[in-house]
Amino acid sequence: MKKEILTEKAPKPIGPYSQAVLCDRFLFLSGQIPLDKDSGEIVGKNIEEQTLQVFRNISAILEEAGFKLAEVIKTTIFLKNISDFAGMNKVYESFFNPPYPVRSTVEVSNLPKGALIEIEVVACKD
Repeated sequence: MKKEILTEKAPKPIGPYSQAVLCDRFLFLSGQIPLDKDSGEIVGKNIEEQTLQVFRNISAILEEAGFKLAEVIKTTIFLKNISDFAGMNKVYESFFNPPYPVRSTVEVSNLPKGALIEIEVVACKD
């Protein structure tokens, strides 16, 4: 079973992809950048503000699908500058409790709309 998840509480996709897809008990979210859901513009000038906005968007999509952040099992983080890792990590850890999701973090040369960060997640229902 594969079902598209779409909510007005998060930015609309800016390309040919879904906000998320539910497949059995797994939810796969497309990478989220720090966009305002109404204006479609980047929110925040620094990594902490942008990371917070990304988690607002992720939380809205998870909620639409009936999931919680506690059910996230994997995150992939794309940073425009790896020197932003500490600032991102400070905000990131405020959203999760042990056992933490597994995580990969990579530096990339650029992100859509000039964002400093993009995060994709996978969640699973028990």
